Amino acid sequence: MSIKKLEIPTYLSALSVMVFIIVLTFFLIVGKSLLIPLFLGGFFAILFTPFSNWMESKKVPKILSSVISLLCMTLIVGGLLSFIVGNVASFTSDFDDVTSKINTYAQRIDEWTQSTFQMDYEIRNKANTDYLKGVLKENSSSISDFAMKTVGSLSGLVLIPVFMFFFLLYRHHLTQMMIMIYRDRDPNLVKMRITSLRKVILHYIVGVGKVMIILAILNISAYSALGIKHAIFFGVLGALLNIIPYVGPFFGVLLPVIYSFLTKDSLFYPVAVIVCYQIIQMLEGNFLTPKIVGGNVNLNAFITFLGLLIGGTIWGVAGMILVIPAMAILREIFDLSETTKPFAYLMGEEKEKTEENEKPEAENESSE
Repeated sequence: MSIKKLEIPTYLSALSVMVFIIVLTFFLIVGKSLLIPLFLGGFFAILFTPFSNWMESKKVPKILSSVISLLCMTLIVGGLLSFIVGNVASFTSDFDDVTSKINTYAQRIDEWTQSTFQMDYEIRNKANTDYLKGVLKENSSSISDFAMKTVGSLSGLVLIPVFMFFFLLYRHHLTQMMIMIYRDRDPNLVKMRITSLRKVILHYIVGVGKVMIILAILNISAYSALGIKHAIFFGVLGALLNIIPYVGPFFGVLLPVIYSFLTKDSLFYPVAVIVCYQIIQMLEGNFLTPKIVGGNVNLNAFITFLGLLIGGTIWGVAGMILVIPAMAILREIFDLSETTKPFAYLMGEEKEKTEENEKPEAENESSE
């Protein structure tokens, strides 16, 4: 007597995946303080995996290679954060020149409104320079505090290196776990997909890093040519913020525009900053990113934008940075099972369908 295998209707399978996504979102909100360092530790581990593999190929023990990778990451990130926080805090020394600029601009606005509308709003009298100076200094220190709080919230600062160390040490265990989960699939196929996924994420991170370095050099060169102080800081900050799609470039240019507006004698400088930044962004969008990063993550624009909104709402800036590679991983996991493949297709680019349709058409033409 044969036992008939119970088949779950397709719509119930899809519904279960949607319920899983809802539960996962709730879990991401509740476990924010733990999951952000977990994800960051995982991505740093992926980034340093080739370095660890190279050391282990030279007969370095796995635990020692993990420790060395951890120390390298700590030095790089710590130096970068110290540079950013230190430069933001130093802005207070430039505020003595700002008050006179505000008075000058206020007087020009009064002259323009009086000549154009025959009305005097007395903005020059309402602009209390001592008050504005205090606001600027207060905001400067709050920016520095925000940077420090952001770092603290991202890590609990100790958890990121801890998670990174264990991810590196037990990275082969994750592969075996996925093989066990998808035991109905060919183990070699699952292992190949996981290896491919690691390469995709690694190439994405390394590619983004290369683009950021080039953008930093171009930004610093442009700001230095315009004679703007803190050109190195503004250039590096703009390159770092560029990792956040859509909104990052806007905030990357906002601070140098405001700073040049308040510290320079002419409107030429903030306008020139915008023009130079726009040219650099066009170069990045049309040449650098397509050539260096490419379409490795293979996520369509709508899913990317939606992910940024959800990631920003749940985890703030950290969520907007982490959501793109995280969704790429989720898409690859969905693609491993026939039940969840529709969700993988939904998240991917339309060109997948086009390529699949072109093959049968080409075969039909050749057979004719």
